[in-house]
Amino acid sequence: MLDIFNDDAFSVTSLTDAVRDMKVRSSRINDMGLFTEGGVSALTVAIERMGDTIQIVAPTPRGAPGDTKEVSKRNMTAIAVPHFQRDWSVMADEVQGVREFGSENNLQTVMGVVAAKLADNVADLDLTDEYSRLGAIQGVVTYKGGSTLDLYNTFGITAPSAITFDMSVDDGSLRQQCSGIIRGARKAVGALSFDHIHAFVGDDFFDALLKSPEVRSTFTGWTDAQILRDSYTGATRAENPIFEFGGIVWENYGAIDDDGDGALVGIGAKKARFFPFGMPGLFRTYHAPADYMETVNTIGLRRYAKQWPMVNGKGINGETQTNVLHICTRPNVLLSGAIS
Repeated sequence: MLDIFNDDAFSVTSLTDAVRDMKVRSSRINDMGLFTEGGVSALTVAIERMGDTIQIVAPTPRGAPGDTKEVSKRNMTAIAVPHFQRDWSVMADEVQGVREFGSENNLQTVMGVVAAKLADNVADLDLTDEYSRLGAIQGVVTYKGGSTLDLYNTFGITAPSAITFDMSVDDGSLRQQCSGIIRGARKAVGALSFDHIHAFVGDDFFDALLKSPEVRSTFTGWTDAQILRDSYTGATRAENPIFEFGGIVWENYGAIDDDGDGALVGIGAKKARFFPFGMPGLFRTYHAPADYMETVNTIGLRRYAKQWPMVNGKGINGETQTNVLHICTRPNVLLSGAIS
């Protein structure tokens, strides 16, 4: 009954290619292009960091020895690439009546059953990716089950203090805070450059921002629709409400927990997260190879899939997996805020 699964269409390579071609879901951060992706052949990623201190050259007498720049110390940090796997199966009864030996059409029908199984699990892996990317933007990547990757501790950096915003005042302090965030980010990145500061904010924070006297006076004569439609055109447009104020692009990326499992994909209601947009290498994604004999010492891909027969002959077992690490290479540039 299940000889059809010996077709090359169900090999590791074919199944992996099928998974790779599936549309990415829950991918706002991925769509922004923040993370530079690449595959590695190892199960850990070594990050080498050097200090970025800019030094002024002191004047010296002509003909005398010149000034010697202090050499920055190098730090090497090894981070394991997490393994995520979802198992699935196709029972013989699921393909009963759709298979005829030697029939290409029925082969396609069985492949459709497998594709549906893959799609369900890929959707969960895509959600996991978005959750991990959001964690990297906040400096602490949290995985389901409670384990975390604290990028501040990993790189030996003290997390910047959170900024408290009072949206009720109309004395220019909100704009001043925006300027301070931009200046602080530019100081933190040193000689490197970025396009602008982007802010992901929760629902209550965004609502308070829209009602702020400073924001309202800035956009006097504009309708809310015009603000959200015309105020900002620099980054990939989102379905989320988004506009620019004080040199910062504010996007309402509220937390959503449809499944009630604690995996909040979004920012807390009263919180805000600030990060540089358009800075190459700031956010990185590393893909490690799967734990198969076929993939040993190969460059990692974004997704893998494999199937094998059940021992009792009643169906096919399968799995879809990803081995991926999402990090921010300079967590000191990540700032947080909250409304009072």
